[in-house]
Amino acid sequence: MSSNISDLHQSASLQQDASIIGLVGLAHASSHFAHLLLPLMFPVFMKEFGLSYSELGLLASTFFVVSGVGQAGAGFAVDRLGARALLYAALLTFMVASLAAAAVTGYTGLLFVAALAGLGNATFHPVDFTILNQRVSAQRLGYAFSAHGLSGNLGWALAPLFLAGLGSVLGWRTAYLACALLYAGILLLMLHQHDKLKTQVAPARTDRSQEHALAFMKLPVVWWCFAYFLLSTITLAVVQSFSISILQLMHGVSLEAATMTLSVYMMCSALGMLVGGFVAARTQQSDRVVAMAMGTATVLLVLCGAGLLGATWTMVVLASTGFAVGIGGPSRDMMIKKATPKAATGRVYGMVYSGLDTGMALAPAVFGAFMDRGWYAATLLGAALAMALSVLAALGVGRRSGL
Repeated sequence: MSSNISDLHQSASLQQDASIIGLVGLAHASSHFAHLLLPLMFPVFMKEFGLSYSELGLLASTFFVVSGVGQAGAGFAVDRLGARALLYAALLTFMVASLAAAAVTGYTGLLFVAALAGLGNATFHPVDFTILNQRVSAQRLGYAFSAHGLSGNLGWALAPLFLAGLGSVLGWRTAYLACALLYAGILLLMLHQHDKLKTQVAPARTDRSQEHALAFMKLPVVWWCFAYFLLSTITLAVVQSFSISILQLMHGVSLEAATMTLSVYMMCSALGMLVGGFVAARTQQSDRVVAMAMGTATVLLVLCGAGLLGATWTMVVLASTGFAVGIGGPSRDMMIKKATPKAATGRVYGMVYSGLDTGMALAPAVFGAFMDRGWYAATLLGAALAMALSVLAALGVGRRSGL
């Protein structure tokens, strides 16, 4: 009898965990989808509004500057207010940003859309990881992190298909209206499942204890984690913002084939995340897994940047880079978890993941200038260098957190 009760409890726990992981994964996918709201239309904006690569890069930088600054603060808000309310606000902000994109008439409007979407993006990592760490069973966290990373990459992969597909048939403004409807539907689902998204909040603090709330910023491991995200994300920003143009300009690839390569890169990254979840659940050496994955990705990017592979093989190798990066994703999240002080999940994840936004903000501005000068191969090689440095940062995290 007791065995049957235990089995029922485990089944209920598994179902609850799966529901929470699925909801958080959908939210994460929606945030990654928003990363590409503007970059996917860069070729259109160049023709429509006569913009340069540097101006386009500034749009991406604006998104991630706002997101990075907001994310560092959002971690404190999540710890004090709970994750659920901030998730709702973020989805509503994405919906408004999509409506604004549909009505934009020039560069100023695009900058506004970038800032608004960046504000929506700011809350997701503190929100997601607070919900997962509080609501998912400890033995399933490795798989939860894998699913979280997988869903984010699926959001990246689906964005080109959704926006480019609808844009080519119905026009880019209608595509943005469809994005607004998509976000409205996700928000309604989250409201319906509100009980699964509730998190505990930290008690109110006195002025003296508030100093203790910031004590985690004195830990060197937190800044090594920040550095890892900053460096590794520079590569991702280059791929997302400029890979389509690089393939077209270096190898004469069509817009459709270049866009499909970006989607396949994201699909490969998602598959890597899936495999990486099993790796993360079975190893304590999280930093070494991350370092090996990023080292492999560095070699593949160097091959692409060397310009010796030709069009077809460059597309194949570039897409394969996504798989290598994906393998390290769940181990990366386990690495950050082990480096996080207790009762500071939102704050640490907010600060650490703001490194991601910092990298995303810096890369388009710097490499947009490279692209304007025709330094297409140097853009890929610069991204490879940043990835190589991220390997050293991951090993630095491991040394300082006892991994």
